[in-house]
Amino acid sequence: MRTEFGDTLGGLARGLAVIEAFNPLRPRATIADIARATGLTRAAARRCLLTLQGLGYAEFDGKFFTLTPRVLRLGGAYLSSTALPDILQPELEAVREATHESCSAAILDGPDVIYVARSAAQRIMSVSLGVGSRLPAHCTSLGRAVLSTWGDARLDAFLATVPDGAAAHTRAAVLAARAAGHALVNEELEPGLRSVAMPVRDMRGRCVAAINIGAHAGRATDAVLEQLYLPALRLAVQRLAQRIPG
Repeated sequence: MRTEFGDTLGGLARGLAVIEAFNPLRPRATIADIARATGLTRAAARRCLLTLQGLGYAEFDGKFFTLTPRVLRLGGAYLSSTALPDILQPELEAVREATHESCSAAILDGPDVIYVARSAAQRIMSVSLGVGSRLPAHCTSLGRAVLSTWGDARLDAFLATVPDGAAAHTRAAVLAARAAGHALVNEELEPGLRSVAMPVRDMRGRCVAAINIGAHAGRATDAVLEQLYLPALRLAVQRLAQRIPG
């Protein structure tokens, strides 16, 4: 933890950066790959990878390193140390029962949203999501719902980090969500997928997460959105605002 004296553990920071360098586009990597992705020297990347291997967080086949399921303990530590997912889950279940569609909750982490709770309907969709899934915040209804609660200066700083060409569209979508009280994404993340999200606030009125409904565009018509999805989400966020400590 950083203090006013700059008391940090550089080795820990480098190790976490190496873990985060693995992703769906880079599920396995060489030392050189990790060095390029993290900005570390090859020697530093090698030490980090070998340390992770020694601790059981990575495996090595002679050329490529891959993460092991042990890494899930890191995310599990967060989920077990916060009551938020347990508070969210019953409301997600209620929304799913009311709408017969999948309902998810996510928090913002840097440029991404991370799913912390989910109640999936029995629908077949190509998007595979679960607790721990990570998606870009700027193009998801969950991310835009959270961003809609931010002030302009903070939003501008975030938009400076999104991919080229997406900032103007994202800004317009977030401002629309701020005015409407909900964020709508219409087949941007995946063709045929429509989702709507609302910010979740604690007892002090601070945004702590967002919840959404994701459905096939053929079912999620404007009429269904207005008459079914939004009322279900609105009721859920109202109840959550009375249950999440500030």
